[in-house]
Amino acid sequence: MLCNIQVTVNGRSYASAVEPRLLLVHYLRDVLGLTGTHIGCDTSQCGACTVLLNGKAVKSCTVFAVQADGGIILTVEGLAKDGKLHPVQEGFWEEHGLQCGFCTPGMIMASYALLQRNPNPTEAEIRHALEGNLCRCTGYQNIVRAVQWASRQMAETQPTPAPRRRAGRRSR
Repeated sequence: MLCNIQVTVNGRSYASAVEPRLLLVHYLRDVLGLTGTHIGCDTSQCGACTVLLNGKAVKSCTVFAVQADGGIILTVEGLAKDGKLHPVQEGFWEEHGLQCGFCTPGMIMASYALLQRNPNPTEAEIRHALEGNLCRCTGYQNIVRAVQWASRQMAETQPTPAPRRRAGRRSR
């Protein structure tokens, strides 16, 4: 028995008939052909399959595609705009935040989610946010630097808010 789902992935709508037991990671890779999301452990231990579902980082090997019905999904492929890498992607390049690259999509998506809720995290906050993502190659220092680099780049491109007027007496 197939279930009909409709999702928006990287800004594009998809309608599909899927088996109820199909994992989101397999839907993204096998049905939609978005292979940037990696399958690492199939047990939610490594985080290589991390994507954003309705703005929240999730391990797509722990979510059924039917659970994402009506949802908005962002994968690593959806971060780049008009051929230009997102600052998080660029940070991993600039700061050598990868070696074999297998964990990189999940690390990038977890980092992106962190920077969406905390644009200027401390090193400890970055390390805490990445605890569910394993890298067997880098030792994490360059990954932390990559997130810090992205944070600085994103801060530079954000418009400066207008100063707020102080409440109080009006001048005459």
